[in-house]
Amino acid sequence: MPPSIPPRQPAPKAAKQHVEDLGAFVAASPSSYHAAAEVTRRARIAGFVVLDETDAWHVVPGGRYVVVRDGSVIAFAIPADAGPDAAFTILGAHTDSPGFKLKPKPTTGAHGWWQAGVEVYGGPLLNSWLDRELELAGRVVTTEGTEHLVRTGPLLRIPQLSIHLDRGANDGLKLEAQRHTQPVWGLGDLSGADVLAELAPQAVDPATIAGYDIVVADTQPSRTFGAGQSMFASGRLDNLLSTHAALTALLARVNGGKKGKGGAAPSSGAAANGAANARAGNGHIAVLAAFDHEEIGSASRSGAAGPFLEDVLGRIQAALGTSAEDRARSFAASLHVSSDVGHAVHPNYPERHDPANRPVAGGGPILKINANQRYATDAHGAAAWNAACAAAGVPSQEFVSHNDVPCGSTIGPISATRLGIRTVDVGVALLSMHSAREMTAVVDPWYLSRAMTAVLAG
Repeated sequence: MPPSIPPRQPAPKAAKQHVEDLGAFVAASPSSYHAAAEVTRRARIAGFVVLDETDAWHVVPGGRYVVVRDGSVIAFAIPADAGPDAAFTILGAHTDSPGFKLKPKPTTGAHGWWQAGVEVYGGPLLNSWLDRELELAGRVVTTEGTEHLVRTGPLLRIPQLSIHLDRGANDGLKLEAQRHTQPVWGLGDLSGADVLAELAPQAVDPATIAGYDIVVADTQPSRTFGAGQSMFASGRLDNLLSTHAALTALLARVNGGKKGKGGAAPSSGAAANGAANARAGNGHIAVLAAFDHEEIGSASRSGAAGPFLEDVLGRIQAALGTSAEDRARSFAASLHVSSDVGHAVHPNYPERHDPANRPVAGGGPILKINANQRYATDAHGAAAWNAACAAAGVPSQEFVSHNDVPCGSTIGPISATRLGIRTVDVGVALLSMHSAREMTAVVDPWYLSRAMTAVLAG
């Protein structure tokens, strides 16, 4: 029999503040490009220097830096005494979420409705996107090659067919992605319609848009709800929850445990003592690596299967004078904590979960384990994670899939394969994963960030 679940205490004020800030982070991040920009914005406030991949880098011990590649972002802080063989402590996550992406020739429609042509991105629960006010968000590139982040605000809706016209809808709704998920966004004759004009910021002529990467995002704000306001619902928790938790942990660590709400600037004393505060635990270089394209397999120039993280670590090591021998020793002593959301036991479908390992909402972060290496956790990684949770004073629990319900995967095995760095897969238990709106316990994102902070503290 599974262990009994102890009665829950009200969420601490700090946990509520954490999810309030998580909600603000999600609101600022309707696309992976916006998420990377928001991480950069908050890091800059905390004293991180923005690097451009096309420039020569001048990174030094005691410094803190952030670099963006498309919808991915890596932030790192180098200890003041870092040597050529300094190891890395990496907090990994991803910035993209399942949903829809705008097609070429996107302005369509019929029967007096303007529609947008969209393609399914990843594995969303299609029915969860029906009857919601949605927006377009992402980046446009003009004929001069200039990139602009854009978002429309509420613009679109995928209307569900009335039950009067489909009496069997409640017996088994079936949606065809091509026919049934094209959103409406206006009324009238198509001769006046141009969805790209809705994307153009004031400074950009729609005629100059030469390329775009645009996704569809839910516009409903995040909120707490339920008895004692113990639950939290939001779009894009997979996986902005982990990105935000890792960023919060990194900023808290480099600023001596002080981080203001919303990425506020550190105190003057912490800012003046940046070199000392750049230290991670045991002299490790602290890294946040948040990748794009995890939901579609990570195989891109900015995905975890691409070279972005390896490129950045290599440039850091080049600045430190690292030899091939130093690099091997550094990676052997490094740790990567790959964080993505997982499944809480669903009260209406308990048979879909392992009978012994049954993560519950509010029970703390989950340690993700899979015999077939869909997760990268091994015994040493598990021990390191459990020690961090104990040091942070947060509960922890394990997740393993039911043998008849194969699990997904994460960036963990991919990064471990590319770099050979020991990797442990962790996360927070959700309900409604891959829905347009997911939910978790208020305390769990805070628990995760506290455990990550302990990892960085060594």
